[in-house]
Amino acid sequence: MNLNVRPEKECKFDAVSLGEVMLRLDPGEGRIRTARSFRAWEGGGEYNVVRGLRRCFGLRTGVITAFADNEVGMLLEDFILQGGVDTSMIKWMKTDGIGRVCRNGLNFTERGFGIRGAVGCSDRANTAISKATPEDFDFEYIFGELGVRWLHTGGIYAALSEQSCETVLAAIKTAKKYGTMVSYDLNYRPSMWNAIGGIEKAQEVNKEIAKYVDVMIGNEEDFTACLGFEIEGNDENLKELNLDGYKKMINHAASVYPNFKAVATTLRQVKTATVNDWSAICWADGEIYQSNQYKGLEIMDRVGGGDSFASGLIYGLMTTGDAQKAVNYGAAHGALAMTTPGDTTMASKKEVEAIMNGAGARVKR
Repeated sequence: MNLNVRPEKECKFDAVSLGEVMLRLDPGEGRIRTARSFRAWEGGGEYNVVRGLRRCFGLRTGVITAFADNEVGMLLEDFILQGGVDTSMIKWMKTDGIGRVCRNGLNFTERGFGIRGAVGCSDRANTAISKATPEDFDFEYIFGELGVRWLHTGGIYAALSEQSCETVLAAIKTAKKYGTMVSYDLNYRPSMWNAIGGIEKAQEVNKEIAKYVDVMIGNEEDFTACLGFEIEGNDENLKELNLDGYKKMINHAASVYPNFKAVATTLRQVKTATVNDWSAICWADGEIYQSNQYKGLEIMDRVGGGDSFASGLIYGLMTTGDAQKAVNYGAAHGALAMTTPGDTTMASKKEVEAIMNGAGARVKR
């Protein structure tokens, strides 16, 4: 497939993300409600993708976001710097000391185990990035002068506020003006859209955004809720996923939005919180490509698995132009990311490619 990605020599960045980065507080093997200590990580649906592209795949990446200018914001910046992601496009916003003007988001997340599913409890209202407007970022400079080969953003950021809806559209339109590829993860979160108009608002915003997207990513609920598509005959209680239904849904999405160059979805059958069947499919050039399947995948921390799928998929599309390789990169990277704690990947490209080629879990000495 010919994506016509901008040449490396023209651009400072291979990829940048636009979205919120929160401080994740993780109680480890315990529960949020009984924790006496938490481990701190950074994470965010859009940011996790470019961090994976940097740390696992070695691309030049940056993050477009905003932080309240205080100690927590500086802690988040330090996490991002440790991940090798460029922080020069962060907007630092003055705050009043107690978060009335703006604040930094918190995300309490427990991993789940066995019959107990993972639980997330976000504290992210009135954050700096939710209040940011298109005028807070110089998109002409970022995409026109600096140069960006790929922009990734998504539905979590779009759902933060009315301002974030506008900022997503402004960024995407400017990116397209300068020939930047755009990927978008629908990432539907009902609790976030409820405050600004519910599913009707989610569909209004995402249907408009979809007109400018090159690579659309999402699972069944995302496509159904955000774009109004339905999948025939699928039931989460079935022992096997209805793959034909997914294929029909993806083909339909590609026909409604002819600007889509690729459409991808992860396929997850939840046995328990710690054992899932995992794979993915990708539509490109009128064909459906299915990844390697990881049946009975043992999971340590499922949060961020979809984001790591997205970064592997994007890497594969950017560097090979081969949809089959790309969906295999995505599925393998997502699988590996769920074997370690935290939102972000700890895998290497070498490990991803070994898993793609059927490597087992024997000890390496």
